[in-house]
Amino acid sequence: MAAERSTADILDAAVHVREAARSAASGATGVDTVLAALTEVIEYDHASLARWDPLRRCHTTLAGTYPDDATAYIETRLHHDPVFSVLRSPARGGLWLRDVPRHLLAASPGFQEVLSPLGIEDGVAQCLFAADGRYVGMLNVSTRRPRRTPDPARAAVTLLTETLTAAVAPRPGPPPEEPAATDTAVTAPVAPARRPGGLSPRELQVLAELTTGRTNREIAERLYITPRTVGTHIEHILAKLGLPNRAAAAARAAAWGITPSD
Repeated sequence: MAAERSTADILDAAVHVREAARSAASGATGVDTVLAALTEVIEYDHASLARWDPLRRCHTTLAGTYPDDATAYIETRLHHDPVFSVLRSPARGGLWLRDVPRHLLAASPGFQEVLSPLGIEDGVAQCLFAADGRYVGMLNVSTRRPRRTPDPARAAVTLLTETLTAAVAPRPGPPPEEPAATDTAVTAPVAPARRPGGLSPRELQVLAELTTGRTNREIAERLYITPRTVGTHIEHILAKLGLPNRAAAAARAAAWGITPSD
């Protein structure tokens, strides 16, 4: 079992998420790097960052690891879910699953039809708002393991709201609108890419970096994590893929066409 992370570790990881979000907001990297960095703050089984699309009147997933049906729900039905009307208030902050009233969970198709079948026991849904109060998108994080209380990761996610908003907000253009309760127009969701080898988003990033021959320290600097964390990810990659060393992992990545994003 992994050692319990200290508050200092989580806060340090939150700084890395902020840096990744700023990079994504500038267009230098993809939003997937933000979700990957977020795994160091809160270990999740599924997560997504979605942007509210005012033209299609639904959410568009920018990066995510949920199964296709869950992604479809987030994109086309979540803004009609009774839980959404509670968490969409700008003053609310994130809504953690353990804090949702039982009667609301019972009435939520999102929980009953999507999260519960996945075995989800905890997580957070965080609506993201621009400085002027405009709704621009949301973060969804789900885990099968209940989190401890008190949990510094909860505070860290709240503190990251502004930088996550910047990463999700669209580039300058027509201002997005807040979803209305009467919205009914939806379009087909975009299915998330399949993850080869059962690797996590962060493990895929590390695997891609191995094709360049970079050291653990160099990979750590590029991905905003520690060299020790890189080493741990490489150990997991080798175990999951049944490979003997990083050279074999690099060869497998090349065969799959996995390369760094830049």
